[in-house]
Amino acid sequence: MNKSSRPYAWVPSLYLGEALPFSAVMLISVIMFKELGLSDGQITVYTGWLGIPWVIKPIWSPIIDNLKTKRWWIVTMQFLMGIALALVAFTLPTDFWLQGSLAVFMLIAFASATHDISADGFYIIGLPEKEQELYVGVRNTFYRIGMVIGQGGLVLLAGYLQKVASEGNLDFSLFTFHFSLPSITASWMAVFFILGGLMLLLGLYHTFILPKVETSVHDHFDFMEQLREFGRTLKVFITKPHLISALCFILLFRLPEGLLTKIVPLFLLRDTQEGGLAMSDTDFGFIYGTLGVIGLLLGGIIGGWAVSKWSLKKCLWPLVLCITLPDIVYVYLSYFPTDSLWLIGTCVCIEQIGYGLGFAAYTLYLVTFSRGERSTAVFSICTAGQYLGGVMIPGMVSGLISENIGYQNFFWLVMAFCLVTFTVTAFVRIEESSVQRS
Repeated sequence: MNKSSRPYAWVPSLYLGEALPFSAVMLISVIMFKELGLSDGQITVYTGWLGIPWVIKPIWSPIIDNLKTKRWWIVTMQFLMGIALALVAFTLPTDFWLQGSLAVFMLIAFASATHDISADGFYIIGLPEKEQELYVGVRNTFYRIGMVIGQGGLVLLAGYLQKVASEGNLDFSLFTFHFSLPSITASWMAVFFILGGLMLLLGLYHTFILPKVETSVHDHFDFMEQLREFGRTLKVFITKPHLISALCFILLFRLPEGLLTKIVPLFLLRDTQEGGLAMSDTDFGFIYGTLGVIGLLLGGIIGGWAVSKWSLKKCLWPLVLCITLPDIVYVYLSYFPTDSLWLIGTCVCIEQIGYGLGFAAYTLYLVTFSRGERSTAVFSICTAGQYLGGVMIPGMVSGLISENIGYQNFFWLVMAFCLVTFTVTAFVRIEESSVQRS
């Protein structure tokens, strides 16, 4: 098997393509639905369901391993997501915009989860082990750049388009069709057309640039054999030592952050009469979508370095404090609302750097827990569990809670749930042999 001699040509773009659709489904949709008039509860419940594909993706990952090639899956999913993202734009001017956009977002979510599986697998088989280690920082950096483009640049663009619309409507032309639409609708149509175009360009680029590293194309899928394989993996998982404390840690460690994830953007954007900070889309795109993501990346880099120097066992509690205590900044902002972008940006960066530090420790725990037999498959189960307990379920209920108790009490509740993170950390077991220094 020939390994790629030009990883610099495809690793950055591959992980850019992994981040863009994820940001569209999990954050850009939240901002758009808020501007189109949905309540916090509606937004978090509707968009929470969109996380299902990332929870259950281990179930169909064997299909990707045994049907066609990972290169084929990557390119096909990128073209599919490009078309689907543009289709979101077509649904927005219709009477069924909510049902239509949610249906298309779910299609994008399944395609994105499928792309994640194939891209990560391609990275492993497409690069020698030394180059995998060399390019891990590149893939993580370009994934974050994709998030900055999505939840930073494109949200900022939507705000700019709305700002330049001096009247209530924008004229919007597409081929032979001409629309006169409210500026909010037209601005988000433009954003999703751009997103769709970017994914189509990535699909076209990868059609020519991705190396052909797989020796054969699989055209047969044995369902019963894969079912048996999944059963064997599940047996390995449930016979891991200290399983109960590990499961609690995997499912509940990110609970406070899971509650914050969808509410913080809504809190920053809601009017002051609703308890928010009334930020514009342009300010939000810069502060939360750009500086916040950079802070998250910085925290992850520092957290990984700290663990490599002093070991996960020694760093765990300091990094747990980093992911929990900075959440207090939102309590402060809810009691002392301000229009100072410098102050808001400082608070967001503090919290996101802390999140990055703590999440680095959490990810490395999942890696150490998964080591041994069937490590890749066990790790996929772990990541599905962390997404279910730390993102999807808390995210779905967060809007309903904030609507009923208000942002101030909600942020105090998040601080109280930090005790859950402390509790599961106190009981988790990390074996010395699994946390060697690098």
